[in-house]
Amino acid sequence: MGLDFTLSEEQLQLRAGAREFADGVLTQVAGALDGIPGPEERFYAIRPFFQQMVDAGFLKALIPDEYGGNKFSSLAFTLAAEELARVDINTPTAVLATGLGLQPIIRFGNDEQKARFLPRFVDGTARLAAFGFTEVSGGANWDSPDPKVGVQTFAELDGDEWVINGAKHYVTNGTGWNREGPDTLCLVCRTDPDAPPEQSMAVIVIEKGTPGVEVTGILDTAGHRAVISPRLEFKNVRVPKENILGEPGDGMEIVRETFSWTCAPIGAACIGRMRAAFDYAYQFARTDNRSGPHPVIEYQNAGYMLTDLKIRIEAARYLTWKAADHFDKTNGKDRELANITKVFASETSVQVAYDAMRLVGIDAYTDLTPIAGIMNDVLCFPVYDGGNMGVRRRQMHDMLRNPSYDPLALAENRLSTSNPMAEAGL
Repeated sequence: MGLDFTLSEEQLQLRAGAREFADGVLTQVAGALDGIPGPEERFYAIRPFFQQMVDAGFLKALIPDEYGGNKFSSLAFTLAAEELARVDINTPTAVLATGLGLQPIIRFGNDEQKARFLPRFVDGTARLAAFGFTEVSGGANWDSPDPKVGVQTFAELDGDEWVINGAKHYVTNGTGWNREGPDTLCLVCRTDPDAPPEQSMAVIVIEKGTPGVEVTGILDTAGHRAVISPRLEFKNVRVPKENILGEPGDGMEIVRETFSWTCAPIGAACIGRMRAAFDYAYQFARTDNRSGPHPVIEYQNAGYMLTDLKIRIEAARYLTWKAADHFDKTNGKDRELANITKVFASETSVQVAYDAMRLVGIDAYTDLTPIAGIMNDVLCFPVYDGGNMGVRRRQMHDMLRNPSYDPLALAENRLSTSNPMAEAGL
């Protein structure tokens, strides 16, 4: 009996459908963004394309079936994400960020919370969700045991309400459309400024229209040009006490598992951007002589470079598929392979874009080709959604330091015992 990486007929159809949507709809995004100078206006410009993704079922694919959705497995979502990101990174990121914002509810909400918040994303009354994680002072030490540092957004219980004060930035989708706010915002905060995060970290749901949530700035970015990255301030924001997911202290696990969910889709987005760079470089090498007697591809160094690009793409793809499949089979408890995939695929994408630029030459550093834009897009991957240095230091290093860590666990489709929830059988 051997390993089988063959996609089923259903998976092939899913992939083909995503490819058709990308080629038919998302190819129009770049033109719609031409000449729009500001990041907020660029984000609003993708709204029609986001709506077409909703109409095509990509938002419904985030929601469990029992709440009216048609939830994709992580592997299915990953197959689609590669095709979408090959053409446009902006609109799929708004959908991915909505998935990120809903994951805490999907994975940790009680029955009442799921029934209250999730069906709205199926019946059309809600569209955008967001995850408020990064403090304006940085997110690298969010889990520091010292309560004086780390997360400094606080929620104080006042009767039947949480009163929230603090600030976040890089809250993708955090403006909502036209600064109306996202329909659902899952906010990482602490419930006691004197207690360590193991006792005080929490995730609380804030609904659109709640007073006290203010957009106080918009960060512009080199890539992902139509992905919105606002700064949000929370000034005496009052939400019902039943909007907390789990109990104070549960936020530690919620954050870790939420970001683990995004790792395989991010890997797929990296592959999509790598494919775009490779496709251009490959066509260039086959058709351009650079004033010489032969097409560029006839020269050995060009063949070597294209070969290396293709090797990296294939390696990242199969690692991503493995991570997505492992995430599904472990019910989202995998951390090691998820984080390995995010680090490897993101850093590989930067190398691929750079080598495609070297192969094409100076034109690739201009607007004559798409490669400079692809480079700006991929430079984001190693530093967002849990920067890779932090992933190495917090997630991976912690696993390696665990005396019960099993280096063969992933190769044998098992969980690393360094996951406390897994150790507890949860």
